[in-house]
Amino acid sequence: MNIKDRQLEIIRILQDRTSPISGGSLAEKFGLSRQVIVKDISILKASGYQIKSNNKGYWLSQSSKIQFIIKCSHRDEEIGDELNIIVDRGGEILDVFINHKTYGLIKKELNIKSRKGVDVFIKSIDESTPLKNLTENIHYHTIRVDNDFAKESIEDKLREKGILID
Repeated sequence: MNIKDRQLEIIRILQDRTSPISGGSLAEKFGLSRQVIVKDISILKASGYQIKSNNKGYWLSQSSKIQFIIKCSHRDEEIGDELNIIVDRGGEILDVFINHKTYGLIKKELNIKSRKGVDVFIKSIDESTPLKNLTENIHYHTIRVDNDFAKESIEDKLREKGILID
């Protein structure tokens, strides 16, 4: 696991918890020293994550979220990949929408926050046609994240996979 992936996993762990987690517990989970975790936490804080700490460990403070829109294109069989890239990097997929040349804006709220949510959505469209197919695969998502680090990570990975249209 590379450093960026480990840091994203730390954020996911903190997001899923309702109580602090110790640096020692995180170090044990990743098979690293506590000092490496302390350094990761410092980098994440510098990147904008609102991580708080005390003698019991670390937790993620509720912070203002960043919302942005991405323009995408991909084949039907890549829908799960696209959505999982977003949630795996701390994004919440608020909606999907298209700009149809006849009907204008067509939008569907999704509110997907996890891989389980992605799976439920994929199963729900198995018997229908994805909205993107009405506009030759071009579609948009409104994404919500905690900070610029997560936003950039999502955009970089979608760009790398050839899904993001700049």
